[in-house]
Amino acid sequence: MLKVEIDEGSGFCFGVTTAIRKTEEELAKSDTLYCLGDIVHNGRECERLKQLGLNTIDHEEFARLKNTKVLLRAHGEPPRTYELAKQNNIELIDATCPVVLRLQKRIKQEFDTPNPEGREKQIVIFGKNGHAEVLGLVGQTNGQAIIIENLEEAEKLDFSKDIRLYSQTTKSLDEFRQIVAYIQEHISPNATFQYYDTICRQVANRMPDIRKFAARHDLVFFVCGHKSSNGKILFQECLKVNPNSYQIDRPEEIDRKLLEGVQSIGICGATSTPKWLMEACRETILSYS
Repeated sequence: MLKVEIDEGSGFCFGVTTAIRKTEEELAKSDTLYCLGDIVHNGRECERLKQLGLNTIDHEEFARLKNTKVLLRAHGEPPRTYELAKQNNIELIDATCPVVLRLQKRIKQEFDTPNPEGREKQIVIFGKNGHAEVLGLVGQTNGQAIIIENLEEAEKLDFSKDIRLYSQTTKSLDEFRQIVAYIQEHISPNATFQYYDTICRQVANRMPDIRKFAARHDLVFFVCGHKSSNGKILFQECLKVNPNSYQIDRPEEIDRKLLEGVQSIGICGATSTPKWLMEACRETILSYS
């Protein structure tokens, strides 16, 4: 008999859960609400909230709004967004994740604190270029922070200058440690290096758990939106232990041929994957068997 298991540890993290709850509360009071950017990197959940009245806008549209309410998603925003809201009488419903908010404050404090003896300081962020969270972090430094996406880019840093290293909250802890080790080896004796492990443990702790989950099934469907940063990382963890793992965005992407001769199927997802979507995938699989 076919066994289909949903990973209990998968699904929305605390920050996303809070943002969705705030959205639903606001929409219960009014027919419409603006959100600056996709509230979560999952197309199916964005569509569900759109049906409830959530209007997703970009920064250009935001700049033209006046006298209304706008929700800020969990990823956080640069200071300029708050300045514009004040100028245009926009009431912000701030759903920035507390972990991201703390990181923004730390980076801003670092940027505002002069380096001893007037030495030049590089604020470096390990993160995905153009990612919403990273844009908010770089905004704390007036755009002066250096973004590195991998070890190869870390190798191009100026090791004769002081380095302060931070990380996007959803990056790989192993990659971050490799970058730290490389900088420690290459930093000039006349420069200083300080690093801050700012990776969210709700994401980092999922990696060993998702590896165990994927290893105990014949076939794994990883349900995740294509824009999800931590989704890409977690799916790679599944693949490492179970090559019979497939990333899907919705139940319709499930290939029936993959189910032939399989006895155990695991369904898991990213911190941006709603539980209802994983359950819909399970129902689809059971309907095929």
